[in-house]
Amino acid sequence: MFIMRILKNDLGGQILMSLLLIALVVVPVLNLLVPESSAMHLSTYTVTLLGKYLTYALLAVAVDLVWGYLGILSLGHAAFFALGGYAMGMYLMRQIGDRGVYGNPELPDFMVFLNYSELPWFWQGFDMFWFAAIMVIVVPGLLAYVFGWLAFRSRVTGVYLSIITQALTYALMLAFFRNEMGFGGNNGLTDFKEILGYDLHADSTRIALFVASALALGLGYLACRAIVKSKLGRVVVAIRDAEDRTRFIGYRVEYVKLAIFTFSAALAGIAGALYVPQVGIINPGEFSPLNSIEVVIWVAVGGRGTLYGAAAGAILVNYAKTYFTGAFPEVWLFALGALFVLSTLYLPKGLVGLLNRRGVQS
Repeated sequence: MFIMRILKNDLGGQILMSLLLIALVVVPVLNLLVPESSAMHLSTYTVTLLGKYLTYALLAVAVDLVWGYLGILSLGHAAFFALGGYAMGMYLMRQIGDRGVYGNPELPDFMVFLNYSELPWFWQGFDMFWFAAIMVIVVPGLLAYVFGWLAFRSRVTGVYLSIITQALTYALMLAFFRNEMGFGGNNGLTDFKEILGYDLHADSTRIALFVASALALGLGYLACRAIVKSKLGRVVVAIRDAEDRTRFIGYRVEYVKLAIFTFSAALAGIAGALYVPQVGIINPGEFSPLNSIEVVIWVAVGGRGTLYGAAAGAILVNYAKTYFTGAFPEVWLFALGALFVLSTLYLPKGLVGLLNRRGVQS
């Protein structure tokens, strides 16, 4: 009943939830029960690819919450995504134990190579999954809280805020590239073996990660939709459309911005944590400002301010990226840029807006 109430008058959300439910049933069946010799068999590689797309969709929903509804164009959400990924990566590295190249039961291989004598203090506790899961949310959320507290209290808005968020993720990228930071430097964290005691490369584990990604996307969408439909959501939209007027009415605008921005960062961290075990690596390149710009493109193409459009845009654009980087690697970046420009000029509400307009006309 609660879910139906949230999705009331939300056809796009209903379709998204229906597709996720179908995927939760069909994908495991086609991968685990259908023999490999059958044309209906879904390879483990494809399952992993779909799981990665779902984590991107969750990241896009998080960005759409702050951009589409709050009016904050964040060009730094890749930082929160990467921090969540590093938190999960640290847990996965601790699970390797003495199976690493150097056979050290306590120190990851890169620490042995760099002559670390003991495990850094900030790696303590990451041998426990529950602790890593908490850090996946706390670390990005805390960074967003501190950043937002300083920025929103100073009433930094518009393009200036966007530039600052981009500077934040760029600074983190440069910091994580340094070996002395204790996060693997340029190579990052990789060579993962298992998660929760299960072989990370087993088909069943890949299916479990896919299911976890689908559930996280569904729950993340429902949470964002609940916020948007609430009284808080109406205040959020009022801030986007007329911030000064909302402040003059008596609302503490900076507190509302801080709450939504922090929640969005936590969602991005969860997306990053689910992304890492599926791709098998996390390195400083995930902090790249280009990644944050790509997320904005996904949201713009799908449909800003719709949530389900952002998820759809992330999946469609990344599917196109997977295909065209293999077929036409030289022109993909130009195509991506052209797609963003065309969406901005001719599809200001994205593909969702185009479909809605065609539906009205028909």
